[in-house]
Amino acid sequence: MSYQKYYVPDQSKYPIFMAFALFLLVMGASSTINSLDDPESNAVYVLYSGLAVLATTLFLWFRTVTKEHIAGLNSEQLQKSFVFGMGWFIFSEVMFFGAFFGALFYVRNFSVPWLGGEGEKGLANMLWEGFEASWPVMSTPDAGKAFALADKNMSWPGWNHALEWLPMWNTIVLLSSSVTVHFAHLALKEDNKKVFNKWLAVTVTLALVFVALQVLEYYEAYALYGLTLNSGIYGSTFFMLTGFHGFHVMMGGFMLAVMLSRSVFHNHFDSKSHFGFEAASWYWHFVDVVWVMLFLFVYIL
Repeated sequence: MSYQKYYVPDQSKYPIFMAFALFLLVMGASSTINSLDDPESNAVYVLYSGLAVLATTLFLWFRTVTKEHIAGLNSEQLQKSFVFGMGWFIFSEVMFFGAFFGALFYVRNFSVPWLGGEGEKGLANMLWEGFEASWPVMSTPDAGKAFALADKNMSWPGWNHALEWLPMWNTIVLLSSSVTVHFAHLALKEDNKKVFNKWLAVTVTLALVFVALQVLEYYEAYALYGLTLNSGIYGSTFFMLTGFHGFHVMMGGFMLAVMLSRSVFHNHFDSKSHFGFEAASWYWHFVDVVWVMLFLFVYIL
């Protein structure tokens, strides 16, 4: 079997910049979370710096790759490497969310029942006397000493209040966006750029609507229900899972917006060459699948 020789780019500093950006991002995010009760902490500026360096590096790096592709420097074999690279990236994201879902599973099925005295490792009356295991954990005997628990959770409110429940509308919006991005992909395969641009614009709009509803839901949780990241294990798992997913939605929506801009203003993509859009659409479908799991395990069950 013979392999094509493909273009090897010049040495680049972008991987070094990316490693530095991720270092700032991780350190800033962890420090910000650990200093939520410290109003004098400057950790959030480290987080913002990491985001700024990350965004700049991605812009410059992807611009270079796009220019190389337009110049005809990419071959079929290099294109396959892009496919594998995107596949591994999505797999790493699966592992990322798998860790958070695993933590939620452990807390709900082991830690909380043990504290309530269930099973061989039950610790009834050893930490909180009279504690009864239930989920979401909305009260503990020493709530006033450790943290302020929420007055209400974000779970399914019943059919009488279904239309007022924001997570349901979020689900409808996000699943609809998965359908519209698929329609955009089908149109591009047929070289119908006008229809492609229309459906992709609808998808980006739905992404913005989802983020807006997420912000509204967080306001409702904070202002009306008293639910915060410090509201015990329920508050921390709720905001960590939904917050990271919301960040991924913003990132995926931005990726699709860039693809829309490239198509409308620069006439990029055709039926045979559109991996940039295809990779963004894969990521968007992944984000939708994660939300379905969140909807089931965080809100419903």
